[in-house]
Amino acid sequence: MAQERGGQSREQSAGTQLALLLRGWWEQAGTSRGGVRPTQQALAARLGIDQTTLSRYLNPKHVSTAPPRVVELLHAQLRAPAAELEQARVLYRSALRENGRQRAADGAGERAAPVSTADASDESPAPRATPGQEEEAAGSDTATTHDRGTSGRPRSRWLGPVLVGAAVMVAFGAGMVTHERLFVPEDRGGDGGAAGAAASMSRAPYEWPLLRQGEEDQFTPARALQYLLKAHGYPVRPDGFFRQDTWDAVMDFQQRKDLPADGKVGGQTWPELVMEVGPGSGADEVRAAQELLNNAGQGGTAVSGRFTAETVKDLRFFQRTNGLPETGRMNVESWLALLVNQLPPVKGPGDQRAVPSPLPSASV
Repeated sequence: MAQERGGQSREQSAGTQLALLLRGWWEQAGTSRGGVRPTQQALAARLGIDQTTLSRYLNPKHVSTAPPRVVELLHAQLRAPAAELEQARVLYRSALRENGRQRAADGAGERAAPVSTADASDESPAPRATPGQEEEAAGSDTATTHDRGTSGRPRSRWLGPVLVGAAVMVAFGAGMVTHERLFVPEDRGGDGGAAGAAASMSRAPYEWPLLRQGEEDQFTPARALQYLLKAHGYPVRPDGFFRQDTWDAVMDFQQRKDLPADGKVGGQTWPELVMEVGPGSGADEVRAAQELLNNAGQGGTAVSGRFTAETVKDLRFFQRTNGLPETGRMNVESWLALLVNQLPPVKGPGDQRAVPSPLPSASV
């Protein structure tokens, strides 16, 4: 089995290879010229992310793919070989493609909502295929037998293989279209390349996540919801817990907007709740956007309530890497993409430390 730098094999996933490469940079930092390797805590502080997130990026056994901005900062901070930066970028793009294929294989194609959507919501579920349709799509053996049709004529022995071949070609074409819709190559060479990539992509087929009342910590999406409710004039606490006060605010908001008043936030309520955000916007709507940006994979966005130049830079980077118009302003498309692309929580927010038991604490 061929081996590459860091001991990774070519059979390993691109995400694992990227984690091994980044860990190799960190482990070898300071080995030359009497340097000192930084601790992960110190390195995370330099990158503007928390130590737990950095540990996940450097752990090939529990892969969490580091985004391009973090990869570039690690390369610069650890003074890794210049040629290996492009190798890391290639591995990142390959990991995105592998993740997309895995989602398609699982029949997902969508990111799961932070909480269960088993109950009724304001999202309509997609129709399920009938057993006959599923059998045909799977290339059932009944398609290749020499049984007789309704006309009494024997079916051709080639009919089944031809239909199966056509179905495979259609599925392959659909997969390529899905890949082009969900992923954009990393191009940091200038605004022209980024604009061209964004213009050539269609909107990703995302669905708004569903949030509803519960005692569990619903983390960043719930805090963003609560900041948006505050921006609309509701005095709720942005702590990530969808309690009675949040439910009451959602119900009142839905009634005011002539929406189905069920206290749940999904595909009809989110578009009415989000607002365009940019320089000069109010502190609460800005905090909602910054919360989501900080947990969308690139990390390091300060939740300050001020739409700073760094916030614009982070938002433009997110829009560019997700095939959105690179406006530097929050619109409905950017809100949707951010909500769908939230990472799993690594810890509870700092303002929850005073919340008493038995409310659960966040875990990896």
